[in-house]
Amino acid sequence: MTSENRLHTIDGATLMARPLRPPNFIVDSLLSQGLHILAGSPKVGKSWLALWLAVTVAKGDPVWGMSVKPGAVLYLCLEDSQLRIQNRLFQITEDAPPTVHFCTQAALLGRGLEEQLENFLAEHPDAVLVIIDTLQMVRNTRYDNTYANDYRDLSVLKRLADAHGLAILLIHHLRKEPAEDVFNRISGTTAISGAVDSSFTLVEERRGSRRAKLYCVGRDIEYREMELERNGDNVWEVVSDSKDAPERLEDKIVPLLSELMGGREKFIGTPTELTAAIDPAGAAGVSPKTLSRRIVQSVDALGKAGITVTIRRSNGRRLIELRRAESDGEQGPGEVDPIGTETGAAGAGQSAGAPAKP
Repeated sequence: MTSENRLHTIDGATLMARPLRPPNFIVDSLLSQGLHILAGSPKVGKSWLALWLAVTVAKGDPVWGMSVKPGAVLYLCLEDSQLRIQNRLFQITEDAPPTVHFCTQAALLGRGLEEQLENFLAEHPDAVLVIIDTLQMVRNTRYDNTYANDYRDLSVLKRLADAHGLAILLIHHLRKEPAEDVFNRISGTTAISGAVDSSFTLVEERRGSRRAKLYCVGRDIEYREMELERNGDNVWEVVSDSKDAPERLEDKIVPLLSELMGGREKFIGTPTELTAAIDPAGAAGVSPKTLSRRIVQSVDALGKAGITVTIRRSNGRRLIELRRAESDGEQGPGEVDPIGTETGAAGAGQSAGAPAKP
């Protein structure tokens, strides 16, 4: 049997212990690596938002208070002229950086666009964001927008985004027909919503109000609704955000575990026992499953804080072992041991699963 005829699998226990890096966010908690779509009605202000986003990311400035990964940005403004883009730039910023690039003409998907994008990315390896305004301008008009065609076109762009570790944002339209779920108003078949990693819809409060709600949903982000208002410079500002909340335990994993390890050399215990150790009163309401996931995905950050992580099984129980780096000469910072199986004690002088004492 050849290797190409075999399925390459991984068992659940190994997968849960493997340190997999969390999604690469271009805009923290909002826009991750991958393919995304921003849809709105005509003249709602999608292009103003896209232009401001392109310039802000290229500058490395926060987007609505969220940190960004700075880098080169390509904005395919295919419904605009250079004059219009220039006029808009003078409204939204005092100085556009050289890292944001504009293009008013591009080939179609399947007819050269992929090669054009690949060439740009080869010339700008620090690129983090590509904006295509609009999606319809790069699609072949000779075929209907069937499910298969929608999925094929978007899959090409998604593979490109994933291969280069960047975000591609497609500007698109909403149908006029109302729908109970606003994401069902995105023009085209359901393949569009299915193929992208995140969908954003910009819905105006009423025509000309300059107030709108941005609905956000995706594979790597929490559902959220953001109330926006377009100021006199045509920059969309946040009025309210449904994600606004006190900092949660899972967002503070490194400082919490650093505090826990401040008075001890190691901790050995189950996810439930570790949760009880860092949140004994249960005030944060974090679950052991959430804590386990955050630890596995924060191995590098914990390593920089001087905490090494080992995940293993003993007597049928899943154990998390934390050590201060200076107390353990066998592991480097941030290293996670492969899952092992032990039949004895979880640590010297301790029963399996019992937390280590300082």
